[in-house]
Amino acid sequence: MDVRSSEVKIPVGEAVLAADLVLPTDPVGVVLFAHGSGSSRHSPRNTAVARVLNRQALGTVLVDLLTPAEEQVDLRTAELRFDIGLLSDRLAAIVDWLVEEPSTRGLPIGLFGASTGAAAALVSAAYRPEQVRAVVSRGGRPDLAGPSLAGVRAPTLLLVGGLDEEVIALNEQARRALLGQVELHVVPGATHLFEEPGKLDQVADEAASWFATHLRS
Repeated sequence: MDVRSSEVKIPVGEAVLAADLVLPTDPVGVVLFAHGSGSSRHSPRNTAVARVLNRQALGTVLVDLLTPAEEQVDLRTAELRFDIGLLSDRLAAIVDWLVEEPSTRGLPIGLFGASTGAAAALVSAAYRPEQVRAVVSRGGRPDLAGPSLAGVRAPTLLLVGGLDEEVIALNEQARRALLGQVELHVVPGATHLFEEPGKLDQVADEAASWFATHLRS
């Protein structure tokens, strides 16, 4: 499938965030990625998932949620990667940008969150219930979304590795707190990062199916 790729700068409050926007011909929706702790828009796992989504006629936005200066602070302190309030505010602002941006205006929006990014994605979905149509969490910490979980209306898929026992328990906790449509899928034989052969492919396929179903509906 033909795709159009561009690097864009997204103004978010006083910050300007760098992002990679990929749009297939006639996209059925666009998925905004929220990367995990200490990662960036160049995360090889998120990039691999995004390519699968692109083949299913889904646009993707991979964005650095911290500015270069903030990244340097975070490398020293690791504090900003766990600032769910900051990250979710920025994701919500990017959702607003997607609503107004001419190339994505009118497209249904989904959120894909990994690790702590999953919590930020769910808080953002609670902030923007009319705009966010579906959420997928990969090896995420949705429990960190706290009280915001009750405000999520978007259908939510929680994907967790079968060997990631502590995170399975935390996802079960979040699943019970989510009041809308939610499914928890455990990927057998996978660890937290889904590094085992074929496991990330399974995650990408399940995510693509979830988004294709709920963004088309």
